Amino acid sequence: MSLKIVVLAKQVPDTRCVGKDAMNADGTINRAALPAIFNPEDLNALEQALRLKDTHPGSTVTILTMGPGRAAEIIREGLYRGADNGYLLTDRAFAGADTLATSYALATAIRKIGEYDLIIGGRQAIDGDTAQVGPQVAEKLGLPQVTYVEEIEEVSGKAIRVKRHIDGGVETVEGPLPIVLTVNGSAAPCRPRNAKLVMKYKRALGGQEKAALTKDGASLPYADQYEKHPYLNITEWSVADVNGDTKQCGLSGSPTKVKKIENIIFQAKESKTLTGSDADVENLIVELLANHTIG
Repeated sequence: MSLKIVVLAKQVPDTRCVGKDAMNADGTINRAALPAIFNPEDLNALEQALRLKDTHPGSTVTILTMGPGRAAEIIREGLYRGADNGYLLTDRAFAGADTLATSYALATAIRKIGEYDLIIGGRQAIDGDTAQVGPQVAEKLGLPQVTYVEEIEEVSGKAIRVKRHIDGGVETVEGPLPIVLTVNGSAAPCRPRNAKLVMKYKRALGGQEKAALTKDGASLPYADQYEKHPYLNITEWSVADVNGDTKQCGLSGSPTKVKKIENIIFQAKESKTLTGSDADVENLIVELLANHTIG
């Protein structure tokens, strides 16, 4: 059987490079100060989708992401690894979205895509660490969901069997299609780029990227290629394109507000050196209990 798979992916700031300029004064992330990368657990999700494509001939993998024009890079990265196409939700009205507004936008886009058997995303994004978007998308679409997935074991007929990680062990779960899955970072890592696919899609561009390249009357490089090869044109959708309600998008649709950001630096006023002896450990526990640090 062939499957229609939608992979939810996000371009995120690389949190390994966080410095003093990482946050703006209003509490939002200063994305210009940080390199942008493919959210790590979304790559794990993409690998699960590509494995299904490998084992189910005729299956398609579609990348869906939301962000500014530069987020088209996420779709290219998916194409380089074996995805078939992608959609970029990009509109000023989407800016500043919390998880509720983000899941609303993604759900409206998925409805526009129309046909799908599986919606797969990473467990959480490294810039928010909420793990809320996948489950919220499932709720808005009225679909069953399985979270913390580590492996998709089998898809047959209208059912799927997955292995998920839980506290203290591993659980095998079966569910009906269509379904939403969120994948852990402990799942199989994503395959590297395919050289032939890189050559095929390296000039794939979204509309905003083309506009930037043709700024001030410059001609679009390789303009003839975009007419000859439609697959090089990355589809961009606005709020209007997905029939979205602007009141439920971006900041206006986000009940979560950051009121204040504080930088806290812990400075030790005193220190103690302890050995591993039973007496030192016992004395430390007694002190922590007396100070109500533990217990």
